[in-house]
Amino acid sequence: MNFHVFTLFPTMFHGPLSESILKRAQEKGLLNVSLHDIRDYAEDKHRIVDDYAYGGGPGMVMKPEPVFKAVETQLERIRESQAEPAGVPVILMSPKGRVLTQDVARELAGYTDIVLICGHYEGVDQRIIEHLATDEISIGDYVLTGGELAAMVVIDCVARLGAGVLGSEESTTRESHTDGLLQYPQYTRPPDYRGWTVPEVLLSGYHARIEEWRKEQSLLETRRRRPDLLESREESEN
Repeated sequence: MNFHVFTLFPTMFHGPLSESILKRAQEKGLLNVSLHDIRDYAEDKHRIVDDYAYGGGPGMVMKPEPVFKAVETQLERIRESQAEPAGVPVILMSPKGRVLTQDVARELAGYTDIVLICGHYEGVDQRIIEHLATDEISIGDYVLTGGELAAMVVIDCVARLGAGVLGSEESTTRESHTDGLLQYPQYTRPPDYRGWTVPEVLLSGYHARIEEWRKEQSLLETRRRRPDLLESREESEN
C-alpha cells in the first residue's frame, strides 16, 4: 500500500511514521509513505504557494499551480510504475468532505496507491477541488490548522487494514465499528485488582459462553454510548 502525501510541512509526519505498527509495516515493505513538499513545485524564486482571496476576506488561499504540478507529476510516475494501470484516488483533506468511517477506510484499503492533499491556511483554490481532487475526506466536524494531522489519521486507519500489517488478521474483525457495534470490554491479568474482579465467564474457559457474553456486551456498550450506531445498523438491515 502506497500513500503519496502532498503537504507544506512534511516534517510533521516523521514522528507518527517512525513508531509502532506503521514503522514495522514500512520495514516489512507492506506500507510506503512518500512525502512531497508542495513548495518544491512553485515556479517563482520565493516558492510562493499561497495568495490573497479574490473578493477579500481573512487569511490566505493555496494557489492552484504548485498543487496541480506536484500531484500530476506524481500521478504520471505512479501510472508508469503500475503493471496494470488502476484508479488512484486523489483525496483532499477538508472539513467539508465526507466523514472518515470504518467503511470508508475499508474502501480505501482496496487501493494500491492513494494520494492525500493537505490543505492549509483558509483552504485551497476551488479549481483544485473541482478539477484535481476526486474525493474530499474529513475526520470530524471541527477545523484543524491544516490537513496534515487528518492525513496521518487516514494513513493509520487505512494502513492497519492491509494484509500482514497487524499481528493477527482477527484483530480487525473484533474491534469497534467493524460490524456497526462498539467493542466489548477487555480484561487481562491480574484477575483481581484493588477488589475489581474480572467477570467469571472470561475465566471459565467455555468459549461459546465467552463469545455470547462478548456479543451481549457489545450491544450494551453501543446502546449506552452510541445509540445512533444501532439505529444506523437497523436501517441498513431493513
